[in-house]
Amino acid sequence: MSVVSSIQSDVDLSSYNTFALAAKAKHFVELKHAKDIKELIAWAGAKQLPWMVIGGGSNLLLLEDFSGLVIINQMRGIEVIENADSYTIKAAAGEDWHQFVQWTISQGMPGLENLALIPGTVGASPVQNIGAYGVELADLCSEVEFYSLVTNSMQTLSKKQCEFAYRDSIFKAQLKDQVIISKVTFELSKSWVAKRDYGGLRLLAEDVSAQGVFDQVCKMRISKLPEPKVLGNAGSFFKNPLVSQDHLSRLLSRYPEMPNYPASKGQSKLAAGWLIDKLGLKGFSIGGAAVHQDQALVLVNKANAEAGDILTLCRHIRQQVWQSFAVLLQPEVRFIKHSGEIEPSAVLGKPDAAE
Repeated sequence: MSVVSSIQSDVDLSSYNTFALAAKAKHFVELKHAKDIKELIAWAGAKQLPWMVIGGGSNLLLLEDFSGLVIINQMRGIEVIENADSYTIKAAAGEDWHQFVQWTISQGMPGLENLALIPGTVGASPVQNIGAYGVELADLCSEVEFYSLVTNSMQTLSKKQCEFAYRDSIFKAQLKDQVIISKVTFELSKSWVAKRDYGGLRLLAEDVSAQGVFDQVCKMRISKLPEPKVLGNAGSFFKNPLVSQDHLSRLLSRYPEMPNYPASKGQSKLAAGWLIDKLGLKGFSIGGAAVHQDQALVLVNKANAEAGDILTLCRHIRQQVWQSFAVLLQPEVRFIKHSGEIEPSAVLGKPDAAE
């Protein structure tokens, strides 16, 4: 049976985005096999429709109904190749990310444990170059397979070619809207060393196991982040901002307790959640949207929020942080309008007096 025959119309997307925002897809289909990608894209192209792939729906802000084809990534499968000093793991893009991490630990293949409980799918992980507790996907990803809309064929990029950066990759830049990721390959060394030099992980013993790190990461994330099925959210809403050394020095002269971390190109990374918390915004709400009472970096759908509520709350937070710290917060979530993803600045604008 052709995959096109399974396309549905006017489907509610509230259960396909973790903010639980009410939005509809004009057309909707579940993608279970990579071989069907070409047919789906050809169908959308013939009808001149925009298309969008959703994995776990955990990093999306649906601003309105989507006028094209929403493709739900349901591709599954894991292949393991054991090498002399490492494991090569090829995971299909539709695999649940946390379940995949949990599976690798249970199979005695450590390395991904710091990235436990990050919502979403394997296919979404290289787009954002997900990271947590001192580890980024780029540290462990060796290549990404995808369908190219330019060549109408499957292609593979090496880790270097993916151009990974902080919460960024080639898939958000040159290849944006030009590929559908089908598989991600990881290289996990057998010479495992625990990465425990970040936050609460420093409390772990020297001889801690990968399972021990996994359990501690899960414990910390659960204590800080609300469960989306209980309280709609998209995880961390803002990126941790980067500032120059001069700017950092000025801030530390006023706030010596301000957390900061070395970054590339002589910059330093600040904790966006700390900045928001310092302004007393935990629990602050606008309409049905609110800053989570325990984690300032998370915006939540507290009471049947509309996308406009979240946008207004986001603008307010950015304005307050700019006025107090001269730091411009950038959203980490993807903003989606009726025809596809847009730059957040297109709807947020800039805080007053920001250049």
